[in-house]
Amino acid sequence: MTLQGYLARLVDTLHSRHDIVLDDVRLTLTTMGAIFQADVRFYDDSRLFVVEEVEQTSVRDTTRTTYKFHYQRADGTLVFRYDDSPHHPYLPHFPHHKHTYSSVIGIEAPDLTDILREVDALIYASPDAGIGSPE
Repeated sequence: MTLQGYLARLVDTLHSRHDIVLDDVRLTLTTMGAIFQADVRFYDDSRLFVVEEVEQTSVRDTTRTTYKFHYQRADGTLVFRYDDSPHHPYLPHFPHHKHTYSSVIGIEAPDLTDILREVDALIYASPDAGIGSPE
């Protein structure tokens, strides 16, 4: 996928959601690609902070070089954060991992749509579910 196509997919994914407010969306072009950042607010005032740095590796190919998806309750308490910072080398799928309230686990690299599905499962699970208790 081209750099422009990849970035358009991120923007389109967020704009297709009518249940969120985009408090900030920034695109910074770099010499090799771009940095995409978004601050997403949900109906319960929980927030998702998105950062993806991507590089164009050829005319038709783009690689995500780093990412962070940080989801928190309205009071700022961490629900989860996915990132690829190389500080947990003992975990499977290194450097990809997920922070929860009480642990860090190895995971495969997620996509923005995966993250939005996970948030949806937490906040729309049942009328009284909310974000639930910390893990």
